[in-house]
Amino acid sequence: MLCTLTFLSAAAPAAKRPSMAEVLAASSPADWRPLDLDNTLYVEVPAGRVIIEMTPRFAPLHVANIKTLARARYFDALSIIRVQDNYVVQWGDPENRHPLPAGIGEVEPEFDAPAPAQMPFTRLPDGDVYAPEVGFSDGFPAARSATLHRAWLAHCYGMVGVGRDLNVRSGSGAELYVVIGHAPRHLDRNVALVGRVVKGMELLSGLPRGGAEMGFYTKTEAALPIKSIRVAADVPAAERSNLEVIRTDSAAFAALIESRRNRPEDFFQVAAGHIDLCNVPIAVREQRR
Repeated sequence: MLCTLTFLSAAAPAAKRPSMAEVLAASSPADWRPLDLDNTLYVEVPAGRVIIEMTPRFAPLHVANIKTLARARYFDALSIIRVQDNYVVQWGDPENRHPLPAGIGEVEPEFDAPAPAQMPFTRLPDGDVYAPEVGFSDGFPAARSATLHRAWLAHCYGMVGVGRDLNVRSGSGAELYVVIGHAPRHLDRNVALVGRVVKGMELLSGLPRGGAEMGFYTKTEAALPIKSIRVAADVPAAERSNLEVIRTDSAAFAALIESRRNRPEDFFQVAAGHIDLCNVPIAVREQRR
């Protein structure tokens, strides 16, 4: 067989892609959105404030319950009860010291949600082990199935879920956990995810690990108290944290994804050309005045 080789002249070097920092510096105000104060929680712990943005699109019943609990001061003076290495931080009231407010009870599991065609979804170009498609919806890492017409949130670092027992209707929102380790994607569609931590992860991920099985604190270990949990809209304006999040349906976010798929920094000698859903950072910054 005759094989013919064709030699092409060297092309001009491609323009260097911008880094993530450069993408964010070049973004416009329209590429950012303020937090939805009515669906944002301020978790006050002794070292500072943890800020959680919730998503009623995916878990409306649980989000409504959590806001009712916060407004009833249910979480105040409870404690973090579990810190499992490379897994989760969890808080709740296992000894039933605080009565649940009226109307709080078991709800439907909300492990996934309908995915209509008009649902905002920025799809990642790379494949995924756990879902047919993955990407971002309203600022949250998500997955979806066109066959099932369903979408669901993904257990990435910083995501917030609702603790439950074997009964899938047992999670009311009174017990919450935050992912602090490698993304436990096997939990997707098995637990209701309600949002993600947008600021203050270091206040949770750096906590001492619990000594008992699954990272629960023993009676002799000092559990971290939850001073209070408030809905941001209920906090006086002067006491709010004015944050904004990059819009995941923006051109700037698409450029951010590419800056992480193929890192342009001089340190990287081999371009990955791919990125995992949970390795895409969703930028947050102080809101500009």
